Amino acid sequence: MTTGVYLALELASTVRHDGNGGVADDLTDLAGLAGWVDAQRERLAAAGFTAAPTALAAALADQETLAQVLAVRAALRALLARAVSPAPPSPADAHRLIPAEQAVLRLNAAAQREPVAPRLDWPAGAEPHARWQPVAVPAAAGEVAAGLGAALARASIGFLTGPEVRRLRACTAPRCVRYFLQGHGRQEFCKPSCGNRARAARHYQRHHAGPQA
Repeated sequence: MTTGVYLALELASTVRHDGNGGVADDLTDLAGLAGWVDAQRERLAAAGFTAAPTALAAALADQETLAQVLAVRAALRALLARAVSPAPPSPADAHRLIPAEQAVLRLNAAAQREPVAPRLDWPAGAEPHARWQPVAVPAAAGEVAAGLGAALARASIGFLTGPEVRRLRACTAPRCVRYFLQGHGRQEFCKPSCGNRARAARHYQRHHAGPQA
């Protein structure tokens, strides 16, 4: 997989199962954002995002930076849901996904902060594709938040228009909320523990189901 694929999936996976039947969000605050950016620093650099340490620290202490990253994530997850359709999307946010058309516009707007940027086009009933074009007014070099959002948007567009997206699935295990790339045609779950949990749930249902009306 390319760096962009990993980066897009890692961003989407900041919404995850919390291990107790609920949903956890790794980006609820600035500390979470700083930790995630630090963990992804090599992939972000490979995706074209660099910043001086002092400028990065200042950006990661700014709520506007978090808002930009969350906006890109919401757009990405809405389009991941579209990509796996007609199968159900992740239950984590299925009830509050933004419309796909709005998600496309949001990713494009974020990506356009670079001098040359991809523009995502995803007409109804067609495959998504991107074309690279010059940007009239890119972000200034010192705008770290815009640069971070642009790198994440470009990675998201690259994944959505690349070959790996055909393997994208939403895990069907009880309580799991992850998207993953299918390793083989029959894979239903993102990891073995999810498969074990699903089999246990089916076993329980078979042996403890109440009488039919």
